[in-house]
This record gives sequence, structure tokens and C-alpha cells, in this order.
Amino acid sequence: MRLHLSKVDRVKTITKEDFIKKYFKPQKPVVIEELTKDWPAYSKWSLDYMKEIAGDKIVPLYDDRPVDYKEGFNEPHAKMKMREYIELLKSKPTKYRIFLWNILKEVPTLQKDFSFPDVGLRLMKGLPMLFFGGQDSHTFMHYDIDLANIFHFHFEGKKQCVLFDQSQSKYLYKIPNSLITREDIDFSNPDVNKWPALKKAKGYITELEHGNVLYMPEGYWHYMRYITPGFSMSLRAIARNPKNFGKAIYNILVMRNVDNIMRKIRGQKWLDWKNNQAITRTHRHL
Repeated sequence: MRLHLSKVDRVKTITKEDFIKKYFKPQKPVVIEELTKDWPAYSKWSLDYMKEIAGDKIVPLYDDRPVDYKEGFNEPHAKMKMREYIELLKSKPTKYRIFLWNILKEVPTLQKDFSFPDVGLRLMKGLPMLFFGGQDSHTFMHYDIDLANIFHFHFEGKKQCVLFDQSQSKYLYKIPNSLITREDIDFSNPDVNKWPALKKAKGYITELEHGNVLYMPEGYWHYMRYITPGFSMSLRAIARNPKNFGKAIYNILVMRNVDNIMRKIRGQKWLDWKNNQAITRTHRHL
């Protein structure tokens, strides 16, 4: 049995009014296929271009190893020059990904290649982030700490995205005091006998190609798998729902700090307890 996943709506273009009415207000995802057609980035941005313009930059790399209690929140697993990393991406599959790389800070000239779309939401101008991955590399199923509205622009190659809204958290084996699900669940092909609550979860699936943008509503869970090597840029707008905004403040000021303190105090026992609780709490809903 597969997950219950509906296809994300796709449109070529959309007006600000239609976007607000059909997708933002109901908090429903959508892929806009041609929003970036007028950007210089549409014709310029490729792995080779990034290698040329940012080749000497040292980039933080992450893979799919389980969280280690000795590591801080979002601490990278390795570092290398962008040039070497892109050569690696193009030569063979690798689990290494770049995660939350601030292009304004690292390569300010890239800002000339895109504009902030007028979609009726105030996008945060200082936080355009890039994400890179090799063939078959993937993120864990997670949601963002600030529960923002996210516009995820993809460049080069193909990427698969699986999404769930917050109402499905109870079926996803969410790790308490965390933003991720159990790391041993393969959301591209989950074992629903081992993880039976997933049979109840209802979500979305889509694929992104060069120039496509995926709108992910506030707090949406997302799993991203690179079908081919490629990269994406996220622009974000703060959560408008007061409940989500409150959760975002709690996550940033309390949850993250409590988790770091407990890792220091209890070490691996804290992570083991959280992993066990993910099963216990989820199976209450069976």
C-alpha cells in the first residue's frame, strides 16, 4: 500500500488575486510553472553557473545520517569549496546536500538575477536561501522552524516533493521537541506495515523542473528528493495565522534551546527517548 497522496495543483501563471483566493486563504499548495520565465536566473542559473560565480566559497554540507546528540542544531557534517561540491554532484550520486545557504550574504551579485514576486504576501527580503542536492539525496520529512509561507523555486534537473499539512502530524511519527519525523522512514517508499499510522495520513506529491515554483503553506511538512542533481531557492513570508506565528516564536525561543540543553545533559538517551515517544504518541491515533 502506498501513501494517500493527491497531486499538487499546477498552473502556468496566476494573478495575485487568484493566488490569495485559491491557495493562500485555504492554505493549499500549488506549483506555478512559469513564474520565473522573465528572470535572468531562468536562463542563467545552472550548476555550472554556480560553480563559476561561487566556486571558491566554502559551503556547509549535510547528509542523511541520523541526528547525533553531540551535534548542535543544524550543524553541518562536512565542508568543501562550491567548485569541488558541484564537480562531485555532476560526477556521481552523493548524499551531501547544501541546506539554508544565504545567497545575499555569500554571493550578493546573484540578487540581480531574480526579483521578489508580487503574490500578495510580504516576502522577507533578507532571507533568500539556496539548497543543493545530488541524485537520490533527500531531506528528512520536516517543517520549518518559523512555520513560514514558502515559495520554493527549482533550477536544473528534477525534484520530488511530498507534503503534509500540520493536521496530519499525528500520523507521521513526529519526534517530540523537534521539527522532523522518525529518520528511518523512507517517505519515497515507506513500509506501512512497520509504520501503520501512515496509512491514515493524507498529503500531496509533485515534481519540480527548472523554473517551477512550489508554494508550501504555513508549517507544511515537506520531504524533498533530488531525482537528478540540482538546486532550489526559497523565499518566505512570515506566518499570518496567529496560532502558527505563536508556534514559530515558541520553536525559536524555547523548543530549540530546550532540545540543545537536553542533548548536553542526557546525550543519546534523550534522542532515544524522543524516537520511542514518536511511536508511542503516534500509535495512540490508530
